[in-house]
Amino acid sequence: MLETDIGIDLVRVALMNALLLAAPILLAGLVIGLVVSIMQTITQIQEQTLTFVPKIAGMILVAIAMIPWIVSRVVEFAQDMFAGNF
Repeated sequence: MLETDIGIDLVRVALMNALLLAAPILLAGLVIGLVVSIMQTITQIQEQTLTFVPKIAGMILVAIAMIPWIVSRVVEFAQDMFAGNF
């Protein structure tokens, strides 16, 4: 296998891991933003800055809850990378 093929595979796997690790946190932000927007529509409060605090708090809580899984995925990726399993 050529070095360029190995590099392309490494970048592909790294990007897929980054997407997989970020997805739960981004999904939490999306759901919280949707819920807050629906609540704003129901109550007719149209303050744009109102969505940021719940989104940030929810995303931080999800990130904290996901730390063990995130660390295990990153360690697994690092072990595969240094072992040359690509």
